[in-house]
Amino acid sequence: MRGHCHCGAVHWESQAEAAWSCYCHCADCRRNCAAPVTAFFGLPHESVAWSGSEPQIYNSSTGVERLFCSACGTQMAYRTARDTVNIHMYTATLECPGELPPRFHVFHSDHVSWLELKDRLPRYGRGRDHDA
Repeated sequence: MRGHCHCGAVHWESQAEAAWSCYCHCADCRRNCAAPVTAFFGLPHESVAWSGSEPQIYNSSTGVERLFCSACGTQMAYRTARDTVNIHMYTATLECPGELPPRFHVFHSDHVSWLELKDRLPRYGRGRDHDA
């Protein structure tokens, strides 16, 4: 699987299968992406190869890094010290995002009241094995 930022300066590629795929409704992700909800999937840290420009890192809180393109601002990935196995990649960066739909919701207790997603996916009030 492959992906890139809006302007094409930052690219990534991985041969690994996604460990999980979810919607995240937490306030930090909403604010960081300026969106009512975002979608992530997990890949083993060592499986992601970056090319083009290196993503920049924003330390949004203790133990949390958010990777983004310094040219266009696209959010690329999220790393947390709480998940030593997977890097959390933004689904929207995929070349074909429709091929990896979310399988559950995390931090659903934080969702914005005016957004109703009519799927039947499991909804968790907090994170699962990972914190998106």
